[in-house]
Amino acid sequence: MRKKPILPAGLLRRLEAGVVGAAVLWAAAVTAGSDTAAAALSALREALPMGALRWELGDLWPQDQLSPAAVLAISQAPLLLSARAEVAELWQSAETAPPAAADEETEEAAPTPVEETPLDVPSPAAAEDNGVPARTLVPNDPSGYTVFGRCYISNSTDYEIPLTALGEPFAATLTDEEPQILIIHTHGSEAYTPAPGTEVVWSGDYRTTDTRYNVVKVGDEMAAVFGEAGISVLHDRTLYDYPSYSGAYDRSLSAIQSYLAQYPSIRFILDVHRDAIEDGQGNQYKVVSPVEGLGTSAQMTLVVGSDGSGLMHPDWMENLRLAVALQQDILAEYPTLMRPLLLRNSRYNQHATTGSLLVEVGAAGNAPEEAALAGRILAQRITEVLRAQSK
Repeated sequence: MRKKPILPAGLLRRLEAGVVGAAVLWAAAVTAGSDTAAAALSALREALPMGALRWELGDLWPQDQLSPAAVLAISQAPLLLSARAEVAELWQSAETAPPAAADEETEEAAPTPVEETPLDVPSPAAAEDNGVPARTLVPNDPSGYTVFGRCYISNSTDYEIPLTALGEPFAATLTDEEPQILIIHTHGSEAYTPAPGTEVVWSGDYRTTDTRYNVVKVGDEMAAVFGEAGISVLHDRTLYDYPSYSGAYDRSLSAIQSYLAQYPSIRFILDVHRDAIEDGQGNQYKVVSPVEGLGTSAQMTLVVGSDGSGLMHPDWMENLRLAVALQQDILAEYPTLMRPLLLRNSRYNQHATTGSLLVEVGAAGNAPEEAALAGRILAQRITEVLRAQSK
């Protein structure tokens, strides 16, 4: 007796055609980037096992980014399977999060110099007396540093820096176009310590949105000096670290890219921060440098990023040359104003131009006035160095 087919012949043919069509579409998608028959065949061989597994799981055309292994796992638990959308969202956020070593926001702990000796500092009457102990830190031993002239470099990367390369001219130069300089603050709410009794609304530990007492004020001072020198400057006073600290470097990078698109004349980007320094008991102290005829300035630290984190930054040596030239110039005039230059694995958005620097102006314990003076001196010396290079 002849068995009756389970499906009508017409419907069966349509199903077969559908399967063949789906297979053709899948093969076309897999081989879309192949420019030779051999490459297409190799792509099919690599994708076929995974495609077969997805077919078996009924997940050939997934609506999310879950891997076959994840689909197989959650299919064993009805509760997880019913919440597949939420699982996929968590999975995708974990997959797209950059590894800690290459995360712009995961800043390495500052490499501790082998030895920085506290020098005698001015009495509180000569400095801004905000009640915070003061120290002037200078390196006293070249061990552990790369030393080039007056410049001490604390290198936490795996790169060996040839001294001959440090003395070569840096690439970025001033032009007649406007604007030339962008001042930005990735962590704009980083604040200083005003005199006791000053009313400040704090947004966190040593952080405030009040731009009279945070690093934005330092940027204002720098912008004024550049303007007086006839150098066109943009000062972005946005607080990219408020209300959320996490993701600040991503947000400031987006801003930098927008500025460069609108103003391709920008050659130099200065990201102004401040440090935070504690003694062995966890108490904040400020770092200062007496400046004859001007008062007491906060000490400063130049920070140069590299591609050591794995993020693309092919021209980081140009930024390092600029930093070394600037450090040499400042120390010739102000021997205790600069702490050792830091070369780091993170890139700090400095891949945007060959004239990008991060500067830490003082520390949380410094008075706002000390930081403002440092900013003015820094802008003056940058102006002189850039003009000399651009001749």
